[in-house]
Amino acid sequence: MLVHEFLENSAGKLPDKVALITETGRYNYRLIEEKSRKISEALMADGLNKGDRVAVFMDNSLDAVAGIFGILKAGGVFVIINPTTKVDKLTYILNHCQASMMFSSQDKLSMITKCLRNILSLKSIYVSGYGANLVDTAGKRIIYLKDIFCGKIVNPAAPVIRATDLASIIYTSGSTGVAKGVVMTHHNMVSSANSITQYLRSSSSDIVLSALPLSFDYGLYQVIMAFKVGATVILKKAFGYPYRALETIVKEKVTGFPIVPTISALITKMENLKNMKFDCLRYITNTGDALPADHIKKLRKIFPKTKIYSMYGLTECKRVTYLDPDQIESRPTSVGKPMPGVETFVVDNCGKSVGPNVVGELVVKGPNVMQGYWNMPDETDKFLKYIKATTDRVLFTGDLFHYDKEGFLYFVGRKGEMIKSCGEKVSPKEVENVIHGMPSVSEVAVVGVDDPVLGQAIKAYVVKVNEVDITNGDIKKYCAKRLEDHMVPKYIEFRSSLPRTETGKVSKSALI
Repeated sequence: MLVHEFLENSAGKLPDKVALITETGRYNYRLIEEKSRKISEALMADGLNKGDRVAVFMDNSLDAVAGIFGILKAGGVFVIINPTTKVDKLTYILNHCQASMMFSSQDKLSMITKCLRNILSLKSIYVSGYGANLVDTAGKRIIYLKDIFCGKIVNPAAPVIRATDLASIIYTSGSTGVAKGVVMTHHNMVSSANSITQYLRSSSSDIVLSALPLSFDYGLYQVIMAFKVGATVILKKAFGYPYRALETIVKEKVTGFPIVPTISALITKMENLKNMKFDCLRYITNTGDALPADHIKKLRKIFPKTKIYSMYGLTECKRVTYLDPDQIESRPTSVGKPMPGVETFVVDNCGKSVGPNVVGELVVKGPNVMQGYWNMPDETDKFLKYIKATTDRVLFTGDLFHYDKEGFLYFVGRKGEMIKSCGEKVSPKEVENVIHGMPSVSEVAVVGVDDPVLGQAIKAYVVKVNEVDITNGDIKKYCAKRLEDHMVPKYIEFRSSLPRTETGKVSKSALI
């Protein structure tokens, strides 16, 4: 099975079914399939070879979705770039992956031209939107998608594409500050989609509201999984107006709502929701950072009939675990067990499996694990290794976990984020979970800061709920009743918000 065959199959079975709803309209499977085929034809006529990289630098939109599937049909490898990316990083990514073609929009052309002279591999830019080309394109061809869509499909001979061929490169932040391109084959992506739709029990009757960027694999897979089962996706550019999003859930009878903790923090602070009925909402999913237990409790009150799937994953393997909603009451801090087809191990520094309740690094084995980082063999070897429990290379996540006697996994923290205070190791996540329990706290991030006496002191950055009256002393007193002495924060700093990465995770490096 190939990724673009998800669209082809659904268009064959459900041609008139609404596949995509955006700010510009409602689009059925037949239309999206036709647009992607025309894009595929244009790319091949433009000289795209199998395996060539094609960048997609666009906001969430119909053309972005059609572009992704058109690239795949032509045998290309799509490279999703966050639409808020600035010139220097954009230049780096386009050069690093040696993109030969690019999809973008009219409103981004003037910014793109600032880097074009430094990208020798790029030949053509496919532009969405309207307007005259009034910018210096450094000799690159500008092709408007509206002109392609007006043409006829001639069905050129498409390349033979196999499941082992590359399908996507998604760039993710690296620990050294240099973005790394995560390489996935069709088999990797199809395996992930099959597994996730299996445990979510996805079907063609689902309507999924996604306000996550396509450049975030969590957002990208909402479209891929929906097209696999013939469902509908409501694709928003961002989650800027929480009340409107909840109104959309009610109005459109949304059944699936993928969120990150940033979204849950906004929703759980909202008032006057008692009159809103969310009877059709079948499930909420969360990944990225773990969903705080306090958020789960509040979400269950707002959405009493909705199943909440707390999950764990990372770009390098898409998804790893999920907690069955039936367990969320008794194990709110767990991210569950491995999803179908995936194996996990918790190992010590020597790569040896550890027993229950022992903290170690999480290792993942399965068809969802990346091929490596594009053109970064040394970085790849740091994360893809061999362990005694398997003969295949497995993914070392860099995340610390432990599991209980029943096999349920618990996220402890990032490997490099563990704090050593007074000679004791402290998990920032454990401290965060406690502070999150305060009704007056909306968000919290805990880090270690240099201290001449303690080695590292614990510092908590706290966002209040609606600027309620809460003091440093209140938080320290609350923690002192629930944590060991060496885990109580020495410093508290209040913030109006916490800095975030492009994928919505708290950027702790930006706090220090």
